Parts: sequence; C-alpha cells; structure tokens
Amino acid sequence: MKILFLVQGEGRGHLTQAISMSQILRKAGHEVAAAMVGVSPGRVIPAFFEEQVAAPVFHFSAPNIVYNSQVAGIDLKATVYNLFKNHAEYLAGLRLINNNIEEIKPDLIISFYETFSGLYNVLYRSKIPMICIAHQYLLLHPRFIFPKNSSINQLIINFNSKLTSWLSAKRLALSFREIESRNDLKITVVPPLLRREVVNMQAVSEDFFLVYMTHHSLSKQIIEWHLAHPEVRLHCFWDNAEVSDEFVFDETLTFHRINSKKYLQMLASCKALVTTAGFESVCEAMYLGKPVMMVPVPNHFEQECNAMDGVISGAGVTSKTFDLSIMLDYLPKHMDQSQKFRSWYHRGEAMFLKEIEAFGKKNKATVS
Repeated sequence: MKILFLVQGEGRGHLTQAISMSQILRKAGHEVAAAMVGVSPGRVIPAFFEEQVAAPVFHFSAPNIVYNSQVAGIDLKATVYNLFKNHAEYLAGLRLINNNIEEIKPDLIISFYETFSGLYNVLYRSKIPMICIAHQYLLLHPRFIFPKNSSINQLIINFNSKLTSWLSAKRLALSFREIESRNDLKITVVPPLLRREVVNMQAVSEDFFLVYMTHHSLSKQIIEWHLAHPEVRLHCFWDNAEVSDEFVFDETLTFHRINSKKYLQMLASCKALVTTAGFESVCEAMYLGKPVMMVPVPNHFEQECNAMDGVISGAGVTSKTFDLSIMLDYLPKHMDQSQKFRSWYHRGEAMFLKEIEAFGKKNKATVS
C-alpha cells in the first residue's frame, strides 16, 4: 500500500507518533509516500522528524495555539484571533493538501490529529479512505473519565476531535490502558505509538529530575522552585530559540534545546519526569518505568484530561504548577506499572496493521 500522512505540527507527540507508525508500516512492506505537516509562525518542526519519518515532508500553514508568557498558559483570544486573521493562508494550506494527494494518489491517508483532515474530506469529497489516530479520540469514548465541572470544555474538545475526523473511516484512540472499543462510534482503542529508540532503551536511575515543557515561558516556575531547592539537580528541555543549545543556569539547573536523542537518553537515566501532561511524553516515561509529575498548561483542557487519565493508569501524580516538592513527596509511594504498560504496548503493532490493512484491502477491491 502507498500511504500518505497528515500530521499536526503543534507539540512533539503527533510527530513522534507518525515516526512510530512509519516504522511499523515499512516493516510490514508498505510505503509512506509523503508526510504533510501543519506549521505556524514561531514553530520549527524538529529536524529529527524529517530524518526519522524517512519520506518526503511537505509543510502547509495551519492554526496553532498561542501562549501568553505573562500567565504561562494558553491565550484563547489570541488563538481565535489568529484563526480569522490567517484564514487565507489556511485555505491555501487546504489546497496544497489536495494538490499533493491528487499527485501522489495514495491508497490510504493516515491523519495524526491534523486540524484540516476532516475539512479536506468534506470540501474535496475524496474517495481515498482516511484513518485518524490520536489519544484525543479516546475522549469521545463513553467510559472516559473527565475532570469535574468540565461539560463545556468536553463539548469543545470533542467537537474539535470530530472536526479533525469528519468522514473518516476509523478513529484509532491511543490509550494508556486497555478499554473496549466502540465500533458504533468508529472508535478502536489501541496502545500508544512509541518510537523504537524508546523501546530499545535500557533504563537506569540517576540522581536528577528531567523536565519537559511545551513552551519556554513555563520556565519561570522551574527557576523559582529551583532557587528555593538548589540541592536538586534538574535538566530541562524547552523550545527557546534565543539561547544556546545548552544553557547552564547554575551548577544544578541546565536548560537544553529540544533534541530527540539527548532527551531520550536523559529520560532513560533520570529519577523521574516532570512534564506538561502531553500524552506521548507520559507514555515514554511509563514504558521506561519512570514516575511522572504531570503539570497541565493553564487553559489546556486536553492536558488536564491527560493528567487525570495518567493518574488513573498509574503513571504518577499531577499538579497545577511546577512545584517539584509534590514529586519529592510522591516518589516513595510510586508503584511501578511498567510491566503492565509494556504488555499492552506490545500488542499494538498487530492491532494497527489489522486496522490499516483492512481498509487498504477494501479500497483496492473498490478500485478494481
């Protein structure tokens, strides 16, 4: 089968999921013909993506989340304003998607929560089947447990998930743990997608905390805590392009620009991970047996859901701020769930191929 990827470029998770899927598909003899990634001003697609997805990569303009450095959270007004301000660029992005699909003529499209995927299906009425993959589709499952008093946020995020998957053939919902699928909702619950580099890592425990933040404005909280607890060694990864690749704040606090290989090496050797509740980062830590402190970005409901689901699944503890004292108190109580998580993860490859190849066969039969 010839397969084309549509990938949301916001954050690291969807990019690494696409890399993992490309590895599974090539191993099974399929071709990833191209990967189309939604980009926005100020966001650079990490070099590791183009290197590891091993397919031609095309960029197109897509909506993005705007952060407010003053409150270290999402700026909802600015995010919505940009959506209307840049609508011409976004329409051009949709046309570029359609032009590339018409030229490549894939047997199947796999979308990794790319915002324009559903709109593409609606506007262009493509006959090529599309499978949509993301943890966010699990939130459409009736058994998913949401934070309290969040009915409006539930409606918003689930509307967006439906928007990304309009007219798709199937939603593959990535999950920390096994839950029954709901075929009536086009939801198949599957294990997480992890890169082979993570699976092949040998975990050890050294005396430092690893911190991963989605936006460098969140570093203010880390520095404040560090100044009160300089005895705790911290290594932090951020996206600050205005400083060197490695910025040494002092003897026990170092900031690193996002680097895939370096990050994974430190994840495998850290005592614990502190992260902004991105699904992918938590999964990698669970596989390597690392306790996690999940700190949802303010106004980021999806991360609030990830954190609650992660706690239920035994990943670790959650906090509203980067108060690492909470992690210090939690560590003696942590119960390692890595064996259970690994068992669930290793069932994934066969499940993904079963779903993908079934739709590919249907499409080929229809064409013939």
